[in-house]
Amino acid sequence: MANIFSNIPSEIPNEIFEDIVNTDKLRIERIISKGQSSPDTGWYDQVENEWVIVLSGYGEIEYVNGDKIMLNQGDYLHIKAHEKHRVIATSPDEPTVWLAIFY
Repeated sequence: MANIFSNIPSEIPNEIFEDIVNTDKLRIERIISKGQSSPDTGWYDQVENEWVIVLSGYGEIEYVNGDKIMLNQGDYLHIKAHEKHRVIATSPDEPTVWLAIFY
């Protein structure tokens, strides 16, 4: 047994990516952010579909077409494969805990 909120460090200088489940067809990942965003020069262009939920904090996603989506605690989003996107903001005052499912 494990808890999604356990072992969150008090200082998070870099985003933390941890696989919870990793199989040939499915990957479940915990992401912990605190004020981080994607690099200005890069967009995620994933070969997998992604379903992501914010469990604490907040995150803002921007798509390559300029659309922006704010995700607060409990909000989730489906991102299709090859849908270019990036994280432009996360909560600087508390950890943002994401749960991402890639398939």
